[in-house]
Amino acid sequence: MEIDNRKILIAIVVITLLLLPVVAFTTGAVRIAFGLFFALFFPGYSLLSALFPKQSSLGGIERIALSFGLSIAVTPLIGLILNYTPWGINLYPIIISVTLFIVVTSAAAWYRAWILPPAERFSVTVKTGMLRWGKMGSVDKVLSICLVVAILAALGSLGYFIATPKESERFTEFYILGVDGKAENYPKQVVLGEPVELIIGIINHEHEPVSYRVEIVINRIGNKSITTGALAHEEKWEEIVSFVPQSSGEGQKVDFWLYIGDEAKPYFDDPLNLNINVTEPP
Repeated sequence: MEIDNRKILIAIVVITLLLLPVVAFTTGAVRIAFGLFFALFFPGYSLLSALFPKQSSLGGIERIALSFGLSIAVTPLIGLILNYTPWGINLYPIIISVTLFIVVTSAAAWYRAWILPPAERFSVTVKTGMLRWGKMGSVDKVLSICLVVAILAALGSLGYFIATPKESERFTEFYILGVDGKAENYPKQVVLGEPVELIIGIINHEHEPVSYRVEIVINRIGNKSITTGALAHEEKWEEIVSFVPQSSGEGQKVDFWLYIGDEAKPYFDDPLNLNINVTEPP
């Protein structure tokens, strides 16, 4: 029995769209298991089908082996491209990008197969009987062994990571931005007695709820204390805050120290800081 590759491509697109919410909204072993097909086979197979739509171009075993290899190459490349976009390397942009790649390449492969004569289109032959090892060629034997070893290695790695999950590093993100939300246009020229505004941001990656405190110090003199309340793991706190300089002068150093709860020792050895020139009011 022969299965037209166009039907396989349609099935891949349908399965990808069905797996999209599973990969996006599940966690742990379920996400990893379904994500293997989503990231390590479908992108390469659809791209390979678009590049080589003819039956004579590649054999079935070669297509399967190269599909894994191309997927391993394409998926990180998509992540690299996303790194230079406003979305960055995050879960949902990667899932959406890989899905679009699979859909687009599958559509291109379907069209290229459609314009070929039926006899030249790649199709998968499903045999009811078991193919004897002795009848296989030397190249097919080697590729079959390599494919089985690769699949067993992937399954073994999957089982290991599921059984022994590694907790990611504990850390906290701490940053200051200008009032426009960018790492630029920080206040420099300010007037004595008038509030100076900027954005302070904190993201908790400590794997537990944490309360933070920010101490604003101007020329080694405490000026203002800000508390965030308890932030859950992966929760972000970002607000516009203000402080008022108490004396005029050029090149005043403003330090932003981060603390956890009521601890006396700062979270970081060095503070975030900026320099301001404070002038007398007219």
